[in-house]
Amino acid sequence: MPRTGTTTKRPTDLDLHLVPELHHVGVQTDDLDNCAAWYEEFFGCRTNWTLDTFSDLTLSRLPGITRLTEVTVAGLRFHLFERTGHDGAVPGANTRQFQHVCLATCSPEELRAWRERWFRLYESGRFTFAGDEKPTDIVIDADGVQSCYVLDVNGLEFEFTYVPPGGDR
Repeated sequence: MPRTGTTTKRPTDLDLHLVPELHHVGVQTDDLDNCAAWYEEFFGCRTNWTLDTFSDLTLSRLPGITRLTEVTVAGLRFHLFERTGHDGAVPGANTRQFQHVCLATCSPEELRAWRERWFRLYESGRFTFAGDEKPTDIVIDADGVQSCYVLDVNGLEFEFTYVPPGGDR
């Protein structure tokens, strides 16, 4: 027998105004203590929580996961997760991956300070880095946008950029 009466149309993805919002950046490491300490010192993060038991879904997606720690600074969250069985390879330019995460600075001086902080922590000898690549020089493009690139202890790349007032990038 056919249904009668009114039906409510369910919204489709085309009906919804879909706007993603960044929740966290996931960072895989084989040394969570080293990684968390570096993120705390470099970014000024604080630890929110740590897990060492995981759902079946997490275990199937991330074989070898042993611990997960969330560290935060301002509104930026990093999920640092330790996995066993790494091959020791550093992320490379020819590997499909998120190539870098770009973080804005408020001034050219702040951009220089981030770069100098990286050198200070690297030269302290307190952290083990996956590679020995140093930050790039600060480059300035034709529109006055300044940027440099640094690697975290795992070899993952961050860009720091300063866009002058009136810039639209």
